[in-house]
Amino acid sequence: MTKNIGSTDKTIRFLIAITVAVLYFTNVITGTLGIILLTVGGILAATALINFCPIWAAFGVKTTPRSES
Repeated sequence: MTKNIGSTDKTIRFLIAITVAVLYFTNVITGTLGIILLTVGGILAATALINFCPIWAAFGVKTTPRSES
């Protein structure tokens, strides 16, 4: 797997994941929607940690600088 997530993309993914987690654990979002959003947040955090997004790869998108490719 080659990296296809740049630093800005990684930061945005972490911010979304943290925001969703905080909203879920403070009971702002609950129920099925809360669980779905928490799962999506977990996936975003996981892809940010491994620097690879399979959806970006399927569409041929790379947010890494050209020198890292």
